[in-house]
Amino acid sequence: MSKIYSIYEAKAKFSEVLRQVREGRSVTISYHGEPVAEIRPLQQTDETVAARLQHLEERGVVIRPGGGAENLGTVEQSPGALKRFLQDRNG
Repeated sequence: MSKIYSIYEAKAKFSEVLRQVREGRSVTISYHGEPVAEIRPLQQTDETVAARLQHLEERGVVIRPGGGAENLGTVEQSPGALKRFLQDRNG
């Protein structure tokens, strides 16, 4: 069972909270007696970024963009914008 800290206690005892998490325990944070967050140890994985992205995509968490870089347009630059900015700034 995880230990429950109020937000105030968690802030005051943050080092202790992290020590418990490093030891493999989960810690619950409450606000006015209601649990609002859980701090838990990270699960170590050898999963590659590509594999993780694929997994998130399958779960519907992320959606890959439809087009590639060839669909991007160029950004028009306003000539002299920096010069006008510096003139305005220096008065």
